[in-house]
Amino acid sequence: MAYALKPLGIRMSKPNTRTAVVIFNLGGPDSPTAVRPFLFNLFNDPYIITLPNPFRWLIATLISTLRAKKSRGIYERVGGKSVLLPETQQQADALQKILDDQPGDSRVFIFMRYWHPMAHEVIADIKSYEPNRIIVVPLYPQFSTTTTQTSIVALKTEAKRQGVDIPMDVLCCYPTAAGFIEPVTNKLRDAYEAAKNYGKPRILFSAHGLPEKIVAAGDPYQWQVEQSTNAVVQKLDIEDLDYAICYQSRVGPVKWLQPSIEEEIRRAGRDSVPLIVTPIAFVSEHVETLVELDEDMKIIADEAGVPHYTRAGAVRVDEKYIAALANFSEFVEGKKSPCSWTGSRICPANFTACPHTH
Repeated sequence: MAYALKPLGIRMSKPNTRTAVVIFNLGGPDSPTAVRPFLFNLFNDPYIITLPNPFRWLIATLISTLRAKKSRGIYERVGGKSVLLPETQQQADALQKILDDQPGDSRVFIFMRYWHPMAHEVIADIKSYEPNRIIVVPLYPQFSTTTTQTSIVALKTEAKRQGVDIPMDVLCCYPTAAGFIEPVTNKLRDAYEAAKNYGKPRILFSAHGLPEKIVAAGDPYQWQVEQSTNAVVQKLDIEDLDYAICYQSRVGPVKWLQPSIEEEIRRAGRDSVPLIVTPIAFVSEHVETLVELDEDMKIIADEAGVPHYTRAGAVRVDEKYIAALANFSEFVEGKKSPCSWTGSRICPANFTACPHTH
């Protein structure tokens, strides 16, 4: 079920308050020389590689060394560096415009988990701003320990280290919030209408993959991806819709969530159906969409005989999505634990990694 958001007008901060609004994402290298240290930061995260040190450090060093050349080649295809920070800056600017029209003093800060601006930089900037409230909003619609939780932990740890004792209200997820689902649906509907010229389309809802063991340990990410997909399908309201959920960006030899996007593309080729890929877990364009989906998967689709392959765009700075980010504070203010956009826990009890305590 998708929950409707109230119209704009909710006060992000009350009069005479200063609110720091932190939006965050994974981050990416800002130059070819930054690729290796970025990869090291990623794989040295205990939420990504769960082994204790020094083993995690050794594995992160090995992976970042072995993958650096290939990764630099990938980033060269989008200008030699990640586009995620500029994309996020556009979202921050759009959000700031909304907050400027509301009572109180609010400022948007960008936090990237594995490359600049990183936690220590963001907390230092927030400390200089001297707010009396911090709101933390992920640019991950679905919660995972490997994305949202590790970022929140890093931010809170750094705040404590720098002596920033300011109330920090955290939004953990919004997998079926209307402000996310409606833009995704609108972009997908446009792509679907165009693809009908090639036959009855099949939609692939693609999300970044996770090792199965992380989900088995209680991470709700896969379940929330399924809820997002169901909400979009319901909103599309197309009779006998042909669709599937798949996972991309696998790294390493461990077993990942299935099916893979490559498997689904080849199945579409066998079925001779046009394909539309929708990035259901990404709100920005980056190498996973611009290179992996638009270029690499297109090659696989052509080789598999898919009659038509296209991708729906990410929500980016869609006005409904940005308005949703501004409205989410209603649900997080004063909560003692991270809060979903509904104001309470949404995950079934078996997902023990859900951060909600009530």
